[in-house]
Amino acid sequence: MKMSIQQRDAVVIGAGFAGLAAATRLADLGFSVTVLEKHATAGGRARLFESDGFKFDMGPSWYWMPDVFEQFFEKAGESVSTYFDLVRLDPSYRVWFEDGPLDIPATLGKVKALFESLEPGCGDAFDRFMNEAGEKYRLGMAEFVWKPGNSIWEFANFEAILSSMNMAMFSSLSKHIRSHFSHPKIIEILEFPVLFLGSRPEHSPALYSLMNYADTALGTWYPMGGMIQIVRAMESVARKKGVRFCFDTEVTGIVEGEGRVSEVTFKDGSIRCQVVVAAADYHHVEQRLLPAQWRLYDDAYWKSRKMSPGALIYFLGVNKRLAHLDHHNLFFDVPFEPHADAIYDHPRWPADPLFYVAVPSKTDASVAPEGSENLFILIPLAAGLEAKDNEHEVLFEKVMLRLEQAVGADIRSSVVFKRSYAHKDFQEDYHAFRGNAYGLANTMSQTAFMKPKMRSKLPGLFYAGQLTTPGPGVPPSLISGQVAAEQAHLWLSKKLKTTLEAV
Repeated sequence: MKMSIQQRDAVVIGAGFAGLAAATRLADLGFSVTVLEKHATAGGRARLFESDGFKFDMGPSWYWMPDVFEQFFEKAGESVSTYFDLVRLDPSYRVWFEDGPLDIPATLGKVKALFESLEPGCGDAFDRFMNEAGEKYRLGMAEFVWKPGNSIWEFANFEAILSSMNMAMFSSLSKHIRSHFSHPKIIEILEFPVLFLGSRPEHSPALYSLMNYADTALGTWYPMGGMIQIVRAMESVARKKGVRFCFDTEVTGIVEGEGRVSEVTFKDGSIRCQVVVAAADYHHVEQRLLPAQWRLYDDAYWKSRKMSPGALIYFLGVNKRLAHLDHHNLFFDVPFEPHADAIYDHPRWPADPLFYVAVPSKTDASVAPEGSENLFILIPLAAGLEAKDNEHEVLFEKVMLRLEQAVGADIRSSVVFKRSYAHKDFQEDYHAFRGNAYGLANTMSQTAFMKPKMRSKLPGLFYAGQLTTPGPGVPPSLISGQVAAEQAHLWLSKKLKTTLEAV
């Protein structure tokens, strides 16, 4: 069969951050792109819902690593500032310990001064730690993150090897932090960002101290109007490039023809294509949509994966203003170890969990009615838990009691809207494997090329998102989508070249 060089049709499954990034990059690479999305709007886990005048971002609430967003828009010939207004938060976030709150300032110098006040004489250690974390960030972004993870040889860069020998890269993050600091509050603050990566600090490579650089040096930001503004901006950029979106269209199968991907089916039809980037849940796509002979992994493999925590989220509308809470609030007012054990070692509903509270209405008046607050409360939980009784309500009462004690005010009597969202919701809405919220844990054995492969066994199919490289989080998802698109382009270009040479 003679294949025309013009045949460059691509399908992207899923319109979350990874799918939007993949679609835009594919369009820039000359593909005619169609995005098939199960829901009525783009965003995936970052969708928006509104009720009673409150606007709730459903998932991601932290805007970290602004350089990754800037690079995406610049690569597409656009600018972040064209689409949304970014505000740097100061303080970056507030940490609530047993003896009260501690604000984390928005500059390195002020964070250094804070640490010095907690642990006198640690300033030099702070400088060494952050300088190394900055180098890891530079090296990680250049040599590790923007790679498809097909092989260990992708990482055999001489500079990277030399730098790895001179830096703590592969010992545990917990050990690395403790080699610089001894104050328990400093340790908890520095270990916090890795919780977004889904594993205990003692099981995470010290490479991930790069997150401390991202947190402290690059800052915590907020797009006015909420995280949904990023989604809307990315969809707008994609549409400008000719990307077609089909919403309310759930994919039912991926068809093989002549030994390569040929078609994607959905309830009311199908679409032929040369490449597919699956930015939906990897496990669902491979185990439910792909013919068995083209699966790289079996049930035993997936059952053996270490998952990042799931999440129990409460969306609350409160009809009064709340003093003392900041935009981002981390409640470390109880010991972490019992909660960690309930997440990672002996999965169960935690007795007294740590939790996170976002109050975007502290920064953005548009997300709540006047005089009200918009609260997003998240409790990390073991993946795969089932709520059989009233676990959601039990935990709600526990965290609300501690929250009220912390701020010195009654909140529950002022709640005018409440919605909970947990494992089963993630499964129903996103086909999330084991109800995961963040993907795989970034342990030593699940990092880089040891994650599920971006390139499928079925030629022409590529995966993007938090279950493949580089991993969980919004910036990694943006990167994953772009890298998957580039891998698809590279594969098809080689295929077309071989075909044309044979004609």
